[in-house]
Amino acid sequence: MLNTIDLTGKRALITGAGSGIGRAIALRLAECGMKLALVGRGADKLMRTAGLTGRPLEMLVLPADITKPRDLDDIMHILEGHFKGLDVLVNNAGMALNCPFEQTREADFDAIMALNVKAPFQLCQRTLPLLRRSDCPTIINIGSVTAHEGYVNQAAYAASKHALLGFTKSLAREVSGEGIRVHMISPGGVYTDMIAVARPDLTGEGMIQPEEVAELAAYLVSHRGGAVIDEIRLHRKAKEPFR
Repeated sequence: MLNTIDLTGKRALITGAGSGIGRAIALRLAECGMKLALVGRGADKLMRTAGLTGRPLEMLVLPADITKPRDLDDIMHILEGHFKGLDVLVNNAGMALNCPFEQTREADFDAIMALNVKAPFQLCQRTLPLLRRSDCPTIINIGSVTAHEGYVNQAAYAASKHALLGFTKSLAREVSGEGIRVHMISPGGVYTDMIAVARPDLTGEGMIQPEEVAELAAYLVSHRGGAVIDEIRLHRKAKEPFR
């Protein structure tokens, strides 16, 4: 049996909240009355997201590079100081790479693994002590259909999303006994700014919209049952595998 939770006043940290899926999730959770910590590299984009919520003064805007341990330390310090805890972590920040395998540089591989895998791994580790104090602790990792598929010119990106799925599944089972829910949403092609840059030939027709992913995230946060659901796939037929 599912319990529906009143999210008013609950606290969420969202990475990559300056645009795309992260912004859509922030706006949807703000509609539910949640307090949000918006994390991303661009302060202007984060301020734009905060403004769109209609409650900018209630939002924590935290420009940061989550691949840097010092920035993660600062985020945790601010969270504990202002929110006094955390209920929801959304690991959304990520980068794509459309490059032939043999031309993929080591620096590019390291960068994509640092942001898509290591950063959410470390954020999960750092926020678990706070989540354990919550009555509705939830972690949502935003993955991709490439966590299951292999596409041409996406070897590094696919490797990162396979890795993210693997640690999500393990963590979900490891903390389920503590009431902490860990989910991964693996959408197919989502029409975001990242897609527009990587594939300017696409119009978005037939692709998933960020708001659809946000609606699913809000459902996972607000509905809790006894089952451990470590992954949900959101797929629509489209030519573009990137999220």
